[in-house]
Amino acid sequence: MPIVTVQQGPRDIAAKRELVRRITDAFVNSYGVSADTVQVWIHEVPTDSWGKAGRLTADR
Repeated sequence: MPIVTVQQGPRDIAAKRELVRRITDAFVNSYGVSADTVQVWIHEVPTDSWGKAGRLTADR
């Protein structure tokens, strides 16, 4: 049972649906597993809870 964890900033639900579909398809096509066995966990981190280059993403 493949489990994929995605850590990202907030995205709209349509984008997340597309991402889950494409990741699932990649496992089905590459590994020959059933789509029912693929799990995708999306962890969204608010922009005030992560930074890059010394600055919070919320401040960019």
